[in-house]
Amino acid sequence: MSEQAMFRIADVCKSYGPIPVLKGVDIDLRAGAVTVLMGANGAGKSTLVRILSGVNKCDAGTITLDGRAFNPASPAEAIRAGVVTVHQSINDGVVADLDVATNLTLDRLNGRGARLFFNPARVRREAAAVAARMGLALDLSARVSDLTLADRQMVAIARAMAHEPQVLILDEPTSSLSSSEADRLFDLVDRLRARGVAVLYITHRMSDIRRLADSIVVLRDGRITGRFEGPELEYEAAVNAMLGQKVVAGTVSVQQGGTPVFAARGLQLRQGSRPFDFHLGDGEIVAVTGLVGVGKTELAETLFGVGRPVGGSMALDGADYRPSNTRQAIARGVFLVAKDRADNGVIPDFNIAENISAPFLPRLSNFGVVGRGRELLKARGQIKSLGIVCRSEGDDMQTLSGGNQQKVMIGRWLLEPSRVLILDEPFQGVDIAARRDIGVQLRASARGRATIVFLTELDEVFEIADRILVMSEHSIVGEHSNAAVDIDRLLAQIAGQHSQKVSAA
Repeated sequence: MSEQAMFRIADVCKSYGPIPVLKGVDIDLRAGAVTVLMGANGAGKSTLVRILSGVNKCDAGTITLDGRAFNPASPAEAIRAGVVTVHQSINDGVVADLDVATNLTLDRLNGRGARLFFNPARVRREAAAVAARMGLALDLSARVSDLTLADRQMVAIARAMAHEPQVLILDEPTSSLSSSEADRLFDLVDRLRARGVAVLYITHRMSDIRRLADSIVVLRDGRITGRFEGPELEYEAAVNAMLGQKVVAGTVSVQQGGTPVFAARGLQLRQGSRPFDFHLGDGEIVAVTGLVGVGKTELAETLFGVGRPVGGSMALDGADYRPSNTRQAIARGVFLVAKDRADNGVIPDFNIAENISAPFLPRLSNFGVVGRGRELLKARGQIKSLGIVCRSEGDDMQTLSGGNQQKVMIGRWLLEPSRVLILDEPFQGVDIAARRDIGVQLRASARGRATIVFLTELDEVFEIADRILVMSEHSIVGEHSNAAVDIDRLLAQIAGQHSQKVSAA
């Protein structure tokens, strides 16, 4: 550990009930340095941020700021002590209905020592001083809701810096920004570093890490699994530490794709990202992997008609495919098992059978009346084929484990034949046994459609895929057959070490 650490997190532990989330975390932050914290979903990053920002308390361990104990009872107390957090949701850092000047001075207006009467001229003077210190060139009278996403992010950071903190925590600050917008943020972070602020920068974007990081700390399953510092940071090793120390290919009996089902040409997901090609064949399972935030979900949603690309073309069974909404995608036989089953999948008030049949009620109905016998029969078939543990198809969804709820969601989209089946992180919150049940059924039913699975964890990729595509910076940058994977090359591509456009067609 560095002796020059301004902010020291030592052996911090946190559990929720019987479940340990942080297991002895140690991180040192130095003044005038950017420490990047990497970690997959569920690694414990959000829990650590809540502790550092005063939302929660740790169960064990110590945190010190300039050698003094740091143990805030609230976010306001953390700010007064000199630690300010800008959360991932920009709306947590700004008040959209107020103007820029009021946002920049809001904490002073409401904090200790605030004056009794509102003085607009004083607010503008103080806001102008804050903006000048941060190099923020914005109309102070503009309503924040009318600003671009990048400008709102800048206002949130400038508001945080108005407290003149010693430590600034930035949680995924570029997750919604374009590359040009991110460059403005990087310049701002450089100015903070030059002023001696210690920055904890939480991100998965390799472009951010390469541009800003003085050191990298990797969190996995509540423990620190890697520390990287010095003039030559080991980016591939950091990615490996985040995904797991030992990455080995699986033993899938690889199937070659048959007749092309889907093809994309020159597809561009956002302005400034690199166009790419790829195709999907009948009977094959293609896994798309990469770090969180590289565009996997955006690609899944584009295929399903939720989002639209900014460029390129798509074809399904040789015909132009440009769905304007999910209804059009489903009508063409393109189905999506969404990433977050709680928000995008499970219908809590419906039982198992009703959840499975929900998208296909018109096909199970005669003259608007649902054929309950057909619905129950089809649900029973899915329960059997996926091994859903329940008493009957009439059970409430809340009675099922997370793994069995996920099986229901997958059973829903296997109920009817599809041309393209999209699964976005289908194994989140699923134990190994349930994961294997799902994988077996996906492979057993693969013929007659193309299947594309979006995954972050490489062990899951190797268990399910025939072919592997790698995404970085909202583009496909690599392709591998699961029959013979060059793992070092794959990890390098995940880490953003690629030099030319890769066509996966």
